[in-house]
Parts: sequence; structure tokens; C-alpha cells
Amino acid sequence: MESLQRLSFVSFIALLAYFAFLASAELHVREFVLRNPWADGPEYITQCPIRPGQSYTYRFTIEDQEGTLWWHAHSRWLRATVYGALIIYPRLGSPYPFSMPKRDIPILLGEWWDRNPMDVLRQAQFTGAAANVSDAYTINGQPGDLYRCSRAETVRFPIFPGETVQLRVINAGLNQELFFSVANHQLTVVETDSAYTKPFTTSVIMIGPGQTTNVLLTANQRPGRYYMAARAYNSANAPFDNTTTTAILEYVNAPTRRGRGRGQIAPVFPVLPGFNDTATATAFTNRLRYWKRAPVPLQVDENLFFTVGLGLTNCSNPNSPRCQGPNGTRFAASINNQSFVLPRRNSIMQAYYQGMPGIFTTDFPPVPPVQFDYTGNVSRGLWQPVKGTKAYKLKYRANVQIVLQDTSIVTTENHPMHLHGYQFYVVGSGFGNFNPRTDPARFNLYDPPERNTVGTPPGGWVAIRFVADNPGAWFMHCHIDSHLGWGLAMVFLVENGRGQLQSVQAPPLDLPRC
Repeated sequence: MESLQRLSFVSFIALLAYFAFLASAELHVREFVLRNPWADGPEYITQCPIRPGQSYTYRFTIEDQEGTLWWHAHSRWLRATVYGALIIYPRLGSPYPFSMPKRDIPILLGEWWDRNPMDVLRQAQFTGAAANVSDAYTINGQPGDLYRCSRAETVRFPIFPGETVQLRVINAGLNQELFFSVANHQLTVVETDSAYTKPFTTSVIMIGPGQTTNVLLTANQRPGRYYMAARAYNSANAPFDNTTTTAILEYVNAPTRRGRGRGQIAPVFPVLPGFNDTATATAFTNRLRYWKRAPVPLQVDENLFFTVGLGLTNCSNPNSPRCQGPNGTRFAASINNQSFVLPRRNSIMQAYYQGMPGIFTTDFPPVPPVQFDYTGNVSRGLWQPVKGTKAYKLKYRANVQIVLQDTSIVTTENHPMHLHGYQFYVVGSGFGNFNPRTDPARFNLYDPPERNTVGTPPGGWVAIRFVADNPGAWFMHCHIDSHLGWGLAMVFLVENGRGQLQSVQAPPLDLPRC
């Protein structure tokens, strides 16, 4: 039965891949697929796009993983509307490491544009300016009571008094970290990015694009109607969607008005942090701990230091309609001053597997080419990155540490950095410039949280560790899609180990053609 349940998940995703992609696209399944990058999905990294009218079946085996994940398009901005939850339940007879909830409620947070999101992207690509911000946020596809014309379709979740439910919260939004809260109810955090945590109670969570957070909620308040709401956490000096999406947690025995004006009593609204409340966002992430002692690597073979942030590309004609960024420039983004450019003739994984030259190079820098005061007043001569398609090679089973350092170029910002193919441990973080002499002494090597997407504190740094035991080409990128399009990305090439069980599988016969 368990195997059939797993197969049904895979078949469901394949079916979605067939029906949903009517334009050239691909699908990314947010779980680590061992030795099988062909099922990972990002266009021109592990496959070429699925062509219009064609299909591709993603076949993968779920191994030693459970929890809340999700799938989404990984081609330009198609994931604005093409996404869904992927929930992996524990094996039969294996309980959660916390009290069993009565039931699950998936909560998918998204963004909505009144225009075709692809048109919004094309306009930004033409002008070089920032893309227009979304017109609404959504909960399970609906904006909620606070937007025009959407009140009738606000999502409602009935709940019985005394019942404990598990909210599986997913931020599927394109470009925005979000605060999320439920009025008058405490949330007990038990999982992030499909990894269990030491439970702790909070009134609000902060969740970045690409991240998932499971919380337990107990219906222990006076019977009534309570808003769950999400709105922006905006750490950058940049425009953002300053609206609020809502759904309603509705006790089944909630009272109604009597007499004149009969009907439902208005829901109670939660207290949400201010849009720039970095202190609350930091306090939340700092409380996350792995649920037991974590198998974090204690020795490091590859010690990498990556600056992550925005930039500007100068134009020969600043008055051009294609140069509408600040002071007649075009926006860019980079890691270690390398602004990633997707190949077009073949995917990186296919070229690597086939030994095809000319698609990428393996000289991605392990440290910035120039050292500077990363969070200070940066010289304008360092604002323009270099474009290229560069990868960094890792030996099989190398112990890897990456320090991700935000910069103040254009603006400091929380960048949700996602690594495909792996879960990693977040061993430390802080504000200002990382100090390699003193900061490692404060690393948590006992129970650091396990994630697949982590935010860089605005004007700060975060350190992660993992074992490179999954061979293939794996994308690392900012999950703010505007930044990804500007080049805030790179690729790891993890070499094969010894024998078949430590090597990349052969590509499937139906892999999309380039």
C-alpha cells in the first residue's frame, strides 16, 4: 500500500506536467532526487524546456524523506500560477515526533497580477527596470476579503472546538517574503522545508519564497471566525506589494448576529508585524533548531565564500528605452560578481553527461574576485557584474561549507537562497561582514536547522554545510524570481563517486529535446 501511495504522487505530478504546460516549460519537484538530476527540472540546467504540445514524465524515488514540499514550473515566470503541494507522509507505523494532529490543511501563499505575469516579465526584460509588483497575494488561489470583488470566494477553513490541525504553509509567491499569522491563535512550529524542528510557539512566522513551514494550531479560542492573513516582509529599499491576503478559520459553532442585520459576525483580524520588521523576522529564524542532534559535517573540505546581491549594468546610451534602471542602467544580480546566463543550445547537465564543450565553464570563483566592505559604502566600480555560464566542481562526498554574504550594492536585502538536489544545515548567521576568524566559533554544530532554502539577513551573512553525496548538476539561486532572471545564480557540478550507486543515472528516453 505504501508503495502504491508513493506511486500515486509521482503519477499525479506527471499528469500535471502533461496538462499544465501548454507553452514551453518544465517542472521542478522540490525534493532531493538521488542520482537523478533528470527529474529536478530547471530549464537549461538539468533539461531543456518541454515544448508546446509535448510531455515529459518525471520519474523519481522518494528516499528517506518526509514532510511538506512542493512542485512548480521552473521556466521564467510560469510558476506564478503553475505550482502545488507535495506532501510525503511518514511510513506506516512511524509516528510524527510530536502529537498527531487531527488533520492537515495545506496553505499555499501566492502572488497575483491583473496582467499575464509573462507580459510583466517581458516588459521588465525590455526596459531593464524592476518588474511591476503584484496586485494581490493569495491563500490557496484566492485574495480574500480585503480586495475588490473577491470577498465571495474567500477561502474558509471549518474547525471544531478543541481540534488540533497541522497547517502546511508554502510560500509559492514569486518575489516576496511574507509574514503569516492567525488571529488570537498560537502556532507551534514543527517542521521547515520537510525537516522536523524542535517545537516552539509563536504568533507569527516569516516565510520566504520557496520555503515551507508546518505549524500546529489548536482551536482553543471562543467559537467565532478568525482571519489568517499574510502580508509582505520587505527588507530592501524597493517597491513592493503592500496589500494583505486573508482566509477565514471558522469554528463550526460560531455564533451569528440576531435581529436586524442578521448574518455572520465579522472575523477577528491578527496583529501582523510592520513590513520592514527585520527584528521579528530574525527572531523567528533564530529559534529554529533541528529536532534532534544533526549529522552536520564537522570537518570542511570545500570552504566557499559567496557574495550575493544586486548590481547595475551600464548602457552605452543611457537614454535608450532599454535602459530604464537607475540613472540609465539595467538591473543585474550576481554571486561573486558573476551574473549567471542560462545556456540555450543544451542544458548544463546534458552537456556535462555527453561531454559537449562550449555550453559552460567550470571556473566559478570560490571567493569574490575583489575583497571589499561588503555591507558598507561600496565603490561604484564594483556595481557591474560579469556575465557568464559558470559552474563549480565538487568531489563526491566532499564536506562543503558556504558563507552567503549579502552586499549593500543597490540595496541590502534578505535573499532566499535555494540549493537544488540537497538539504543543508544552517550553522550560523549574523549582521555585517562575516569574520572568518571569530564568527565560526559561534556556529551551531549540534542542532542547526535543516533547510533547502535560507534567507541571507539583510546586510548580513548566513553559513550552511552539507555533504556533496548527490552527483549531478545542481542549481543554486535566489528564489526571488526577479533576481534569478537578473543572474543571481550558479551551478554546482558534483562528480560521480565509485560504482553505479554513487553515479548519475542514465537520462530517460523521453527527456525533452533541445
